[in-house]
Amino acid sequence: MISVEQALQTIANSAQDFGVEEIPLLQSLGRILKEEIKADRDFPPFHRVAMDGIVIDYSQFQKGQRSFKIEGIQPAGSEQVLLKNPSNCIEVMTGAVLPMHANAVIRYEDIRIEKGVATILLNEICEAQNIHQQGKDSKKGQVLIKQNTRISAAEIGVLATVGKDKVKVAKNPKVMIVSTGNELVDVGAIPLAHQIRRSNVFTLVSLLERLHIPSETAHISDDKWLLKAKVETYLTQYDVLLFSGAVSKGKYDFLPEVLDQLGVEKLFHTVAQRPGKPFWFGKSTLLLASHQDVPLKKEKNQTKNTLVFAFPGNPISTFVNCLVYFYPWYHKSIGLKEEEETAILAEDVSFKPSLTYFLQVTVNCRFGHLIATPIQGNGSGDLASLVHSNAFIQLPKEQAAFVKGAAYKIIRYR
Repeated sequence: MISVEQALQTIANSAQDFGVEEIPLLQSLGRILKEEIKADRDFPPFHRVAMDGIVIDYSQFQKGQRSFKIEGIQPAGSEQVLLKNPSNCIEVMTGAVLPMHANAVIRYEDIRIEKGVATILLNEICEAQNIHQQGKDSKKGQVLIKQNTRISAAEIGVLATVGKDKVKVAKNPKVMIVSTGNELVDVGAIPLAHQIRRSNVFTLVSLLERLHIPSETAHISDDKWLLKAKVETYLTQYDVLLFSGAVSKGKYDFLPEVLDQLGVEKLFHTVAQRPGKPFWFGKSTLLLASHQDVPLKKEKNQTKNTLVFAFPGNPISTFVNCLVYFYPWYHKSIGLKEEEETAILAEDVSFKPSLTYFLQVTVNCRFGHLIATPIQGNGSGDLASLVHSNAFIQLPKEQAAFVKGAAYKIIRYR
């Protein structure tokens, strides 16, 4: 049995780069950017009118002029016009190019227009007021978005602005999620008295969707030979296998034995934690041909690496192990730095086993501090308790008593 810290380090050492793919702009939301985005021109690219109104030559106002004949109009999206007479003005719309020989925009709210003449109602104005200067936001060639940024709606707007209709992002691993057990039936089925509906597999699918990772699912009954045949195929087809169940010490927990028979290297089995102690993690390296129709040749050989995360079958165990271990592995694999959060315990907690304790809590912000309030659950099989909390707080195994007011790491899931 290893510690949580050792398990995390082992998994981090197994991070791998799955490469880069180029996808349409609107499909990139939530993905990890794998290119540096620079301004393709100044932003704004011209002196931009920031208010609807009129534009004048400021020097005329300084000389005392307050009424200006309207000489023309500069709509947004039209080519730049010229203020021909400095004693006149031009009507301008928000977003328009600033007319030449004009340098102060006055809002419609601050003028009166009668018979084609605009009179300024203000005693003071400023040169360049209500004008968004060219290049004020960004200069051409300036880095706007750094590589390894998670793309949000804000980044989508910037990408569109610089003309990126296709975006380079981190390629996701190909993932298969497998549930095991004769006691499980489909979601739409009516379970018998000794059966339950499959839930863990859908929890895992949803947790991966939060990371924008698509996945496939399968269910295998408690049949050692069927399990072996299916897993052998999956190892050649997927980058990551996530299992729920069949890794403890029960008579039908065949997965560790099957993985060993298939040559999957066990990196650890059992972690000093609760819940999720029987967690199994390993790596498969297979030799494949470049083309299935071509016999294996030395120069054609390729290796296929597949990681196996085999979580215990209890719902809370599966849930917390995915958050604690799969999420950091994925983030490191794609080059995304994780930010650690801590919260303050709202009440005393005692836990005597020498295990890291992932305690379900509800985290709220009070007076600028994150406060974690433990919830009362009924162990790792109490799936419904997840809806009454929003995080786990990680309590170290070196302690048995955890006092109100102490701060510990939290892992949020909503």
